[in-house]
Amino acid sequence: MVAPVRTVSAPKLISDLVKWEEELAYSREEAALLANNAVIIGTPLGKVSIGAASVAAKTGGNTGNGVFSLDGTTPIIVSAEVGVYAVRCIAAASNSGTFRVFDPKGRALGDVVVGSTFANQIKFAIADGATDFIVGDGFDVTIAAGSGKIKILDPAALDGSAKCEGFSAIVRDPGNADGRIVYIKRTAILADSGIVWPVGFTDAQKAQALADVEPRGVVVRAGL
Repeated sequence: MVAPVRTVSAPKLISDLVKWEEELAYSREEAALLANNAVIIGTPLGKVSIGAASVAAKTGGNTGNGVFSLDGTTPIIVSAEVGVYAVRCIAAASNSGTFRVFDPKGRALGDVVVGSTFANQIKFAIADGATDFIVGDGFDVTIAAGSGKIKILDPAALDGSAKCEGFSAIVRDPGNADGRIVYIKRTAILADSGIVWPVGFTDAQKAQALADVEPRGVVVRAGL
C-alpha cells in the first residue's frame, strides 16, 4: 500500500503545478474521492476501474464436470480488463484437456492444461472431474466495472488505480467518508516540480504515471 500524502505542510499553489490548460472546465474533472485518501495539490491519482471477478459455465453448459476455481487471493492480476473472459476447451484428453483463454476483446492470452494454474490478467485453475471435458466446453469469467472513485495512485493496486488518472488540483482530506476531488485529467502542461509523489515511488513508476496521462494531452515538463 502506498503511504497516503498528508497535509502537514502548507499546500502548494495550483500555479506551481499547472502552467497551462486548455480550459478549466475541460482540463479538470470532478469525481468522488475515496475515504482515507488525503491529497494535496499535485498528488498523482488513480481510478478504481476494476471490480470483482465471477465465473459461470458457458451458456448451454458443459459435458465435462471438472471444477473451475478462481484464485482465492488474486483472481485479478496485472493488466486485467473489465468484461468477459472466455475460457474454452480446444483439445480433449482422458482425465485432462487443454483450454484457451480469450480476453474481453477476443484476443488469445494463452493455454492451460487441466490441473495447472493460468495466470495472465486472471488467475485460476481447472480440476479434472468424473466426466472429461469435450472440445467446446468452457467457462466465462466476468470482471465487473469498479466504483470509478478516485484514490492516491498505487502502482501495486489491482483495482485499476495503478494507472495514473491525473493530478489533484485541490487540497482535500475526506477522512473516514468519501469526498469530492477536482483533478487535472486532460490537455494541460504541468511543471514536474509541482507533482508531489508519494513516498517510495521509483523513477520507473513515475515515468509510467506520466506515460499514462500523456495520451490525454497532459504534458509534464522540467524547469517550469
